Amino acid sequence: MSFLSLRRVSKAFGSFTALSALSLEVEAGEFISIVGPSGCGKSTLLQIIGGLLGASSGEVRLNDRPVNGPPRELVYVFQQYNRSLFPWRSVRRNVAFGLEGSGMSRSAIDAKCTEYLELVGLSAFDRHLPHQLSGGMQQRVAVARALAYGADMILMDEPFGSVDAQTRAGLQDLLLRLWEKYSLTVLFVTHDIDEALYVSQKVLVLSASPGTVRTSLVTGLDYPRDQVKTREAAQYLAHRRSLYSLVFT
Repeated sequence: MSFLSLRRVSKAFGSFTALSALSLEVEAGEFISIVGPSGCGKSTLLQIIGGLLGASSGEVRLNDRPVNGPPRELVYVFQQYNRSLFPWRSVRRNVAFGLEGSGMSRSAIDAKCTEYLELVGLSAFDRHLPHQLSGGMQQRVAVARALAYGADMILMDEPFGSVDAQTRAGLQDLLLRLWEKYSLTVLFVTHDIDEALYVSQKVLVLSASPGTVRTSLVTGLDYPRDQVKTREAAQYLAHRRSLYSLVFT
């Protein structure tokens, strides 16, 4: 039984069909990226999986239960980190947000916040407000909040698309370390084929609208990944050529 299963999922907005009969199986602990042409339904797919949007037809099951709303086991990290964080809350209180009302004691919540802020390298900024941080630091707050919440699966929609190249590389490597440390399941939407290939065990290519799975590529690249060595490997370059051909033709 797969951790996440989609069976012939379609989504229409009036006369426009965004997704058509899309099927997908995700095993616990997998890191899968989703790429495809603009408008192919990548973000729509992620929102359906996250229970933020209902499918027009088909079925989504998580842990063999139908997804009819946001599941407890899952958390969503958006591209627009400056909109997903609460601007009036400190970094620590943003990380604590998902734990409030959980029944945990204040000291236990504080300990969890400390743990995850240390992991993402933001301990010294715990009393800062989001606007006092760089874009990359704000996205690290969003990742820390997702981890503190204790979800088994993280959905990420272009999470590093709004930061500079150097910050993006650092966030990619941080995410991979956290994925391995906590055995997370990650679905990662990106327009960047190189990013998808660098971070993932598997890359799904969606067709042009209406989107469905065109192919699934198992990268076979060793972990831990390295920003220079991995990207220079013959296997990486061969996969890169293949993915560019699939997405842009």
